[in-house]
Amino acid sequence: MAVLRPYLYTGGVHKHGLLIELLEDLGGYIIQKVITGTEVNLIMLVPEKDVPIVKKQSDELLGIIIEAPLTGVEIAVVSPTLASHHLPHSACDVAEYLRHPGANTNMIGLARGMGRRVSLSMDYERKLINEHDIAVFTFGSFSDCIINKKPKLFEGIEIPIVVTGGPDLKTEEVSGADLYVGNIGRTSHRLRKTEEVSALDKLNEEVGKIADNIRKQQAKDPLAVLPARAMKEIENQVPEIRTVLSPAPLTLQLNGLRVKLPYDEFHERLEKLEFDEGVTLSELANISRSKMKNYILIKIKSKSDVGFAI
Repeated sequence: MAVLRPYLYTGGVHKHGLLIELLEDLGGYIIQKVITGTEVNLIMLVPEKDVPIVKKQSDELLGIIIEAPLTGVEIAVVSPTLASHHLPHSACDVAEYLRHPGANTNMIGLARGMGRRVSLSMDYERKLINEHDIAVFTFGSFSDCIINKKPKLFEGIEIPIVVTGGPDLKTEEVSGADLYVGNIGRTSHRLRKTEEVSALDKLNEEVGKIADNIRKQQAKDPLAVLPARAMKEIENQVPEIRTVLSPAPLTLQLNGLRVKLPYDEFHERLEKLEFDEGVTLSELANISRSKMKNYILIKIKSKSDVGFAI
């Protein structure tokens, strides 16, 4: 499926409704809809073959379509520390920039002192990072530290690892990293210089390639149900999700989604959630307690595990 972010700047409610109706007729999914006084912004997933049709409809409404290759990807932006003496955080700029092509990002600061001992003994941090699709580790400006010391933090991380830092290093020099991007080290200013913005652009491009590779691997053994469809059914059958004030109450991932509702109160309802094909969500996915704020984590099984896909 192609991932698109159309910005619709003009047209009345009826015209906007035409595009939404067209999208649903094509079998696509609206991931997010933001209506303001002068525009309607849609973030949506549509079949790649139908992109020209959606583009034509958008052109008639004087809209703009921009590809957002990281839509449906949840990224953990990991910093060894978020202590105040390191402000402003380049990690914050990294997280913000990754949201431009559609990603949802979570800032994770690794525990230090007594907290580190407790956290690591429970394996809490690693499990939290592994709940995401991709981990981006933001390091500083010392080559020796990045090459010889920081890779210890990658132990137990099962998702693709991207590393940013100040030095211009090769990926193969950073043991355990799937990608290294330089010129993004810890600084005393926001990342706004030309070379820094270029590095952020490269980061987005390369992380997008990693996400595409994950999608290609999934295509060989498709998920039992698309995360976007599971999201749509939760919206329809669990109306309480509409009262959640947190951003992205349903956060899509490449192989599932995070539901920002209390686990103890809602997990059984999600397990019994039924699709038109007569199967329940618990048959298609593993539903567990998230390490993040007692939310609900849904990881969808593959077709080979279930024996079918809907």
